[in-house]
Amino acid sequence: MRDKCTGCEECVASCPVSAIEMKDGKAFINEYCEACMTCLNVCPEGAISEVQKEAPEGTDIQSYKDVWIFAEQRGGKVSSIAYELLGIGRRLADERGAKLSAILFGASESQAQELIRWGADSVYLSQEPILEQFNDEPYSQLLTSLISEHKPETVLAGATPVGRSFFPRVAARMRTGLTADCTSLQIDKETGNLLQIRPAFGGNIMATILCPNNRPQMATVRPRVMKRGQYDENRKGEIIAVRRDGLSSRTKVLETVKEVSDVTVNLQEANIIVSGGRGLGDPKGFKLIEELAELLGGAVGSSRAAVDSGWIPYRHQVGQTGKTVCPTVYFACGISGAVQHLVGMQSSDIIVAINKNPEAPIFNVATYGIVGDLYEIIPLLIKKIKEAKGA
Repeated sequence: MRDKCTGCEECVASCPVSAIEMKDGKAFINEYCEACMTCLNVCPEGAISEVQKEAPEGTDIQSYKDVWIFAEQRGGKVSSIAYELLGIGRRLADERGAKLSAILFGASESQAQELIRWGADSVYLSQEPILEQFNDEPYSQLLTSLISEHKPETVLAGATPVGRSFFPRVAARMRTGLTADCTSLQIDKETGNLLQIRPAFGGNIMATILCPNNRPQMATVRPRVMKRGQYDENRKGEIIAVRRDGLSSRTKVLETVKEVSDVTVNLQEANIIVSGGRGLGDPKGFKLIEELAELLGGAVGSSRAAVDSGWIPYRHQVGQTGKTVCPTVYFACGISGAVQHLVGMQSSDIIVAINKNPEAPIFNVATYGIVGDLYEIIPLLIKKIKEAKGA
């Protein structure tokens, strides 16, 4: 409804991505529009309206197939979240009788081959120079183009700063739904829809979200909640070279600066984590936790309650508002097992729970449960470990 436009430029000022320009005294929406709808609310003349995009005649959601994962890379090396996505992607693809493909931008063929060894049937690899450093615009342009061309049924990315930054842009351009921060993904056996499960209402409930009428189904997955698949050094797959002219960006990455910190805590990479909670009753209880963790060569974690009480710094917090971890062994000492905490650690290989309360929810997910006073049990564990080490 350009005839209604008076050239007041209210919409130009409102656009968060500078997608509206003035031409011949009228507002014009360019290709950078992310369909956020902000401009609809500010136009005093009602000159901007949403036009529903209809599917081309003769197509429906049944024409979409296969599972895609976006393989994030930093400095040319594939991030660990990509291998976790391949693990869940492989399971979903097998249930749907579909292929699993990985999308890799700005990395080498050797990195693409590694994705195949971890479970991908094929890898769409683009080595355009503009993609070497992450940038929202060219990444979203190319992924949108690939999705439109090949029509995958499901597309997954990590809920990392990269995934959270550009994946919503892709979903907006494809006019489909996006579920963020999923902790579980399943297939509805009756409909074939993807069940996207994530905490909601502050972690008090687990919501199951569907996208039944649009494709692709898109979701970001929390790091360290999904298991990696099986590695097969001899596995074969196809590497598909992707070339696109016209990829552009209004911004340029001049330099990437890595954060330098003297903090040695790296919970997400630890194989053993010993965590303490409100059940410690006193901040001095973390001395025991630290001693056990040091003997085991592990890291110290905590529940939110312990952090909120000021007993330990936030960087140790495990859970929905802290770090998501997936160690080989997780010790939960004096932690009741609220859903907010379970979201961050329940995918651990082995969970050892120590709690006085036999009804504590933590025992529902524990591999081994010990009902008793942690101030009696942990010193016994420390003593036995020292004896085993000959200390």
